[in-house]
Formats: sequence, structure tokens, C-alpha cells
Amino acid sequence: MIKYQFICFPGGKRKAVTLSYDDGDVEDLRFSDVITNAGLKCTFNLNSNVFKKNVITDRQIQEKFLDRGHEVAVHGFLHTGLSVQRPIEGIKEVLNCRLELEQRFDRIIRGMAYPSFNLRFFENGTNYEIIRNYLKDLGIAYSRTVGEDNCDFRLPEDWYRWMPSAHHSNPEILEYIDKFLNVKFTAMKHPSRLFYMWGHAYEFERNNNWELLDQICEKLSGHDDIWYATNIEIYEYVNAYNSLVHSADASKVYNPTVHTIWFVCNGEPYTIKPGETIYIKPWESM
Repeated sequence: MIKYQFICFPGGKRKAVTLSYDDGDVEDLRFSDVITNAGLKCTFNLNSNVFKKNVITDRQIQEKFLDRGHEVAVHGFLHTGLSVQRPIEGIKEVLNCRLELEQRFDRIIRGMAYPSFNLRFFENGTNYEIIRNYLKDLGIAYSRTVGEDNCDFRLPEDWYRWMPSAHHSNPEILEYIDKFLNVKFTAMKHPSRLFYMWGHAYEFERNNNWELLDQICEKLSGHDDIWYATNIEIYEYVNAYNSLVHSADASKVYNPTVHTIWFVCNGEPYTIKPGETIYIKPWESM
């Protein structure tokens, strides 16, 4: 019998941090330098039309983002809100962006952040269910939205409505980070936690407050109990955990994935390798 079971992140860590920054402006290059030096990882969401503006080059994206372990994700071909487009236009907005990014950077790209209006309201015969369904059909694994902050640091229940913890300009952002860093766990009753910050790097330049980014990085970096990951790395790991197969009596767990998975069950830590079956101590004997 299982009384409590919760995911742990790689290495058995109970906390994770990820960043998500939009639009691919030149300030992203400086942003990448700062966060990379701090050991943080980011998903950079690009609207493929940005390449026609000659803002940043393919080589800069390769060297400053991808070669440093960051992620590149879809942000729309023309940066038009899917919620106000007819579904056929929304499909083209996502597909054309994904096709161009994959061709330019020679990799499979499955992540996304909603451009423009996000999911605040809907027009032209579309709705959230229509959008989610065609995103799945187009091979998009997740999409970040914005609105109400997720300052409880929960993992998403719906990957197509992935709500971040806060925008970096939130006046309480440093307090949110302190709250996250001070989360304490008991092995049985507390799920793992994720701090997810988003924004636009050009806002630091526009507001002349790059020192805020330095403060954020100083608080978040260098913690042994935090997994620093991109959005897609978190998605893939959590879905691997959710793919674990349990026997009917909960005494055995099989890992059918290519990932090594960490979790706590009935107060005990476990690690399960790809293709491995392990035994779980029942609650009654503990």
C-alpha cells in the first residue's frame, strides 16, 4: 500500500528553477551571459519573423542559447495571439514558426509560449479546447501562458496552460524567491516545488534595472538542492515520472522510459533506472 508518493527531480532534489523569455531581441544576448554565469537555464521563445528583422543572428542564437544548454521554443510566426485567430490561422502561426526554427537550428522543437494575448479572451470562433487540440496535433508538448501568478510553485496540471510563478517585474519577485528558497519538506506530505520566472530581456534595458537580474541570479544560483532546467527538460522528466508503471498491489514499480527517475514513497527515497523494476516497502511495515 502507498500512502504518499511524490516526484523528486534529478539527483533526488525537491526544487527546480526554470526561466522563460520572449521575442528574441538583442538584449537576450546580455541576458544569456548573466544567467549562464549564474548557472541558470532558460527557454528562449522566438517568433520566427524576428529573423527577417536581423535583430539577432542564427549564429548568435546557436552560440549564446543552444550551445549553453538553453532551449529555443515556438512563439508564433508573426507573434499573433492564437486566442483571437481563426483556428486555421492559429495552426499556420504555430506550424510555420516550428518548421522554420527546426530548419534553422537542426533540432526537434516542441516547446512554446503563447504570443500576444495569451489565453485572456477568445474571438473568431476559437476557444481553449480547440487551441489545445491543434497544439497536440502539431507536436507541441507544452505552452506557457501568463496571468495569475503561480506563487505556490506547483507543477502544471495542464501543460498547455503552464502558469509561471511570476514576471521578473512583479514588485514581490524577491519575496517570492525567498519564499521558494525557504520551502521545507517532510518526505511524506510535501510535493516538490518549481520556481518559474518569465519576461522579456529588453525590459531590463528599457527600465534601466539590469541590477534586478543580478539580484535575482544571486538569490537563485548555487543551491545544491535545486535542479536548474529548461522548460522542455522539466516537461520530459515529469512525464517520464508519470509514465512509471505500478503493480496492482503497489509493491513493484517499472520504469519504461529512457530517464532515471527519483521519487519518495511512504517516506523513503527511491531511484529507478531506465528499464528497471524495483520493490517498494509497504506502508504497513514502516
